[in-house]
Amino acid sequence: MTPSDVKATLSFSDGSPNMELPIYKGTIGPDVIDIRKLYGQTGKFTYDPGFLSTASCNSTITYIDGDKGELLYRGYPIEQLAVNCDYLETCYLLLYGELPNASQKQEFEHRVTNHTMVNEQMQFFLRGFRRDAHPMAVMTGLVGALSAFYHDSTDINNPEHRDIAAIRLIAKMPTLVAMAYKYTIGQPYIYPKNDLSYAGNFMRMMFATPCEEYKPNDVLVRAMDRIFTLHADHEQNASTSTVRLCGSSGTNPFAAIAAGVACLWGPAHGGANEAALNMLGDIQKNGGVEKIGEFIKQVKDKNSGVKLMGFGHRVYKNYDPRAKLMRETCHEVLDALGLHDDPLFKLAMSLEKIALEDEYFVARKLYPNVDFYSGIVQRAIGIPVPLFTAIFALARTVGWIAQLNEMIGDPEYKIGRPRQLFVGSAARTVKPLGER
Repeated sequence: MTPSDVKATLSFSDGSPNMELPIYKGTIGPDVIDIRKLYGQTGKFTYDPGFLSTASCNSTITYIDGDKGELLYRGYPIEQLAVNCDYLETCYLLLYGELPNASQKQEFEHRVTNHTMVNEQMQFFLRGFRRDAHPMAVMTGLVGALSAFYHDSTDINNPEHRDIAAIRLIAKMPTLVAMAYKYTIGQPYIYPKNDLSYAGNFMRMMFATPCEEYKPNDVLVRAMDRIFTLHADHEQNASTSTVRLCGSSGTNPFAAIAAGVACLWGPAHGGANEAALNMLGDIQKNGGVEKIGEFIKQVKDKNSGVKLMGFGHRVYKNYDPRAKLMRETCHEVLDALGLHDDPLFKLAMSLEKIALEDEYFVARKLYPNVDFYSGIVQRAIGIPVPLFTAIFALARTVGWIAQLNEMIGDPEYKIGRPRQLFVGSAARTVKPLGER
């Protein structure tokens, strides 16, 4: 990281001396002004709620251009990865920086496959939860509990520990999500099967029962794999920043990832696909396709409080590239399952058509986003709405680990310590109880 020849000058109108700030150029994307010495030299902090103008780290993993609608994992466009690679190849790329060759792919798949079982004690841990607990409440507990079972890989500063923890997490997340699901519906747990693909194994653990042989549907397995790939990483979002901040204290990888799971649970982050499906369910209850015009009218009315979920994106100002890929998958799945006439999916497609053609939505760039389509796909596959966010957590685990590993390996990393603008009372004296 070398500073550019151009520098920024910070000047003050109160006569304080000017300060020169170095500027760093990224490979692509905006230049970054280095303010690390600002407080030391001026006694002042910057104020940036939500860190929307602050780069918290330098990274080589994921790049997003929201204006162009571009998402790159290690330089590769998501459109190419989703078509030419499976999820485990994408995992390898995010973890190690390059796509695997044939033998590396085989070895990596073998390592992941042989770590898919979880300690049998996990079943007893699960029994402590109510059957109707939200899957994300269960997942936060289960992922955090992994550090209690795998003491031999909890040293975040040991690269071998971090690598084995990464493999364990990627391998065990599908098993944990499927166990959480089976627990809520009162079915027996299905153990992993080593001769299936990553997504195929997950589908089997979710939907098989001991009564009969389960044959994964290739279209649905491919759809699941694509959902995983499209959600694998997304730069410095809220949950990734949480994992980095948590890991910056030196905590173990399982705890840091559990923190990411907890953050992802929020409806403004990972819960967006759940919110989109719940919105469709509400429209359906209130008259369905016939009443969609009334719903749209309410969305356009600022005072109605009705929000359109699953449309538009905070980062992508044009089309979300993942949405385009998920849209293809969505139609493939609905065709394969013959669900185009299902009332809810009919409603979803009508809403999609309006959003893509109505001047109000087009002008505001409120296109259907990846959450809208992935929610529809998951429901079509048979995944209950409350489980959507847990599947998102499963997919994002590899991104969190890659970002965590990058931070630990960065000589400039320090424990995170945001500053504040304090606007409360200045120092005051406590009065005796009788005088208050």
